[in-house]
Amino acid sequence: MATETERHLRADAARNAERIVRAAHAAFTDDGPDVSLEEIARRAGVGIRTLYRHFPRRGDLIQAVLDQRVTEDLMPAIQRALDDDNPLHGLTTLIETALAMVAREMNTLTAAKSTDSLTPDLSTAYFEAMTQLMRRAQQARLLRADLVPDDLTRIMAMLTGVLWSMDPKTEGWRRYLGFVLDGLSPATATVQPPAVPVVRDPRAGSLFD
Repeated sequence: MATETERHLRADAARNAERIVRAAHAAFTDDGPDVSLEEIARRAGVGIRTLYRHFPRRGDLIQAVLDQRVTEDLMPAIQRALDDDNPLHGLTTLIETALAMVAREMNTLTAAKSTDSLTPDLSTAYFEAMTQLMRRAQQARLLRADLVPDDLTRIMAMLTGVLWSMDPKTEGWRRYLGFVLDGLSPATATVQPPAVPVVRDPRAGSLFD
């Protein structure tokens, strides 16, 4: 059984890790993807050795930042979308949330790319929810019937791709989301070639690329 001292040390360690992750997120946002680990430790109020004790590699820290953002920003949005009585509205708002999140996290994502910290599991729950909402919207005849899950993966890749060509603070991505949503309406659907399998590019870890 853990002693009171051991429990106290574990609690201190957990608090330090939490401070480091939040400080890293703020540092990437404010100072850019190349901010030093020393600056992150300074912001967190810990020594650099403490930072390395929790996160031996820069990529480990970046992964923790992204995991935190998914947990705090994306997962609640997924649940709200799945609970929405209108599946098309749920799908639309979930896509909006993801795009807004990617736009906010451009610096962190750039840092993640440089350290190969993007992994497919970051977006697994997101695409599972999108697939559920897509099928429900199709059953309600709110979404074109020929859309398949692989299409969602590619559509998100296209939409997130436009973010790198604009100032993310402008929300200019909403224009292209509008074009996509218009094209997914059953009222404007035309016959298209079948979808081909998704080929996973090893450089592409998730929708957050």
